[in-house]
Amino acid sequence: MASHTTGDGGIPPRAASRRGLTRVMTLGGAYGTRNYTVKDLRDQKGKRVLTETLPFSVEEAIAAQEAGIDTMKVRFDPKTPGSAAAIRRAAPNTFMAFSVPLVAAATAAEAVRIGYDAMAVGADAIMCQWSPQFVAAAADAGIPVQGHAGLVPRKSTWTGGLRAVGKTLDEALWVYQEIKVLEGAGAYAVEVEVIPAELLAEISKRTSLITSSIGAGSGGDIQFLFAEDILGNNPPPYPRHSRQYRNIYKLKQAMQEERVAGFKEYIADVRSGAFPGPEHIVDAPDGLISDFLNSLNE
Repeated sequence: MASHTTGDGGIPPRAASRRGLTRVMTLGGAYGTRNYTVKDLRDQKGKRVLTETLPFSVEEAIAAQEAGIDTMKVRFDPKTPGSAAAIRRAAPNTFMAFSVPLVAAATAAEAVRIGYDAMAVGADAIMCQWSPQFVAAAADAGIPVQGHAGLVPRKSTWTGGLRAVGKTLDEALWVYQEIKVLEGAGAYAVEVEVIPAELLAEISKRTSLITSSIGAGSGGDIQFLFAEDILGNNPPPYPRHSRQYRNIYKLKQAMQEERVAGFKEYIADVRSGAFPGPEHIVDAPDGLISDFLNSLNE
C-alpha cells in the first residue's frame, strides 16, 4: 500500500485545498498537488478557455506557473529525460502533458513504454502525433493521451507542407474525422493546429475531447502558444498565429553586446598595462625578493 505522507513539497491536504490545488498520485507513483486533473479539464469544457504554453527552460516554467498559466506541454525525450524532469520540478503544481517523439515508437508496445516513461518522470498526460492504434494502446494502459490534428508539422507532406489545413470541404471533413477517430481511440484531448477558427469552434462543440488551439482561433477549450513566442525569444519572422508579449531576443542581443564590450575592454587594459593594477596584486614583503635571488645564486 502506498504511503500517505504528503510527498508533494510538504503541502498538507488542507493547505493544498486552500490554495486551490488537488492532491494527486501520478501514474508513476509520486504524490503531488496540481491545479487541474484530467477530470477537471473535462468538466470545464465549453465553460471557459484555459491558457497553455510550452516552456523550453526551468526559468520559463517557473515564470509560467507564477504567472498563472493553466496547463503546460513539455518536450520529453526518453533517451534524455532529465530536461523534462527538471521542468516538472520547477512547476510542480501545474498540469503538464509531456510531448513524446513521433518516431520513437514503432509498435504499440513501444508507445506504451514511452508513455509510461514519461509518466514516471511526472507527466500528468502525454501529447503525441501517433497513429490511432498507438493512441488506443496507451489509453488502454491508463495513460491520458492528447492527440494532434490539423497541421501536424512532421506529417505535413500529406497536407501539402507547412500551411493551413481545412480550408476546403474535403479537408474540413478530414480534420473532423481525424479528431473523432482520436476520440474513439480513447484520447482525452487533441491539439488542433492552424485550421480556420470557425471550423475549430464547430468541431469543438461536436467532440468530447478537450481541444487545444494553436493557430486555430479562440473556439477551442485551451489556447496554446509556445513560450518562445510569448516571450519573444527569437528574431523575426514570427509565425502568423503567434504574438510576442516581450522582446527577450533584444535583451539577449544587448547582453551579448555587453559581453563583447567587456572582453574588448579587458584586452585593451592588459595590452596597455592598466590591468592588473596595484589593487589587484599582492606586494612582496620588504627583502623577500633580494633574499630569494641570493638563495638562487648560492
